[in-house]
Amino acid sequence: MDHSTITPFWGAPTSYLNFCEEDYVITRFIAEFINTLSSSVYILYGIYGLIQLHRQKKNGSRSIPYYGLIGVGICSGGYHMTLKYHTQMSDELSMHLLTTPLLYRILSFQATPQTTKLLRMVLSILFAIVMVVHMVMDEFLLHGITFGTAVLLITIRTIKIIPREIPALSIRKPVQHVAFFGVASFIFGYLVWLIDEFACRVLLSTRQTVGLPLAFFLELHGWWHVFTGIGGYIAVAIIDLITAGEVQADSVEQLAWPLPLVAGLMATPADASKQK
Repeated sequence: MDHSTITPFWGAPTSYLNFCEEDYVITRFIAEFINTLSSSVYILYGIYGLIQLHRQKKNGSRSIPYYGLIGVGICSGGYHMTLKYHTQMSDELSMHLLTTPLLYRILSFQATPQTTKLLRMVLSILFAIVMVVHMVMDEFLLHGITFGTAVLLITIRTIKIIPREIPALSIRKPVQHVAFFGVASFIFGYLVWLIDEFACRVLLSTRQTVGLPLAFFLELHGWWHVFTGIGGYIAVAIIDLITAGEVQADSVEQLAWPLPLVAGLMATPADASKQK
């Protein structure tokens, strides 16, 4: 099929980023098919989290980060579907709409009312500055740095408070295993994002050689969505459990796939012998 004859439904791309996936190959209605499809990972994990909260009758403010995950998936899918500037801005905005509430929740955990109020004000101001500068000045570096910093702070803070808040080793170890798996997933996702960026010619050539459907597995930006979706869900779920004080012996088993499996595979005989 001659893809050059396809008339894009959304018109010519206007976003200043265009990833390694070839545009409008599968259908004229979706610019980057795999990148759009893989964005649903965020949505599925967010919906799973909301369902779990609903079953436990514990919605309210605890549901906000899960809605944030869903928002990331919708905005990411819209961006990769259209490759328009305004959908790119919504995608990048949604990333901060997820990390900012998470950062606030983990940093304000057990903080004084004065500190909590100050933290809320500082994060709100920083969020507004980053978004205005990013969208008005068309500047990408500040967005990337602040998002990466937020992820790093969330990771460090969460890993640090797990031993303090979960003294029972038999409960703490599975949670730690899942947390470290989340960190590893995010790092791996970033690595494949870099490969997709800097080895695009090799990837394109290899895809053309192997053909469909095997070529789909070499759409590395799609794998970035999958692994950061897993990492993002883990961060949301663990922070929710810890800050709500509801970490139980079966907490990990109630998390979405593949996390119960991961916790079981990472368990060691030494962990079992030290259970209390």
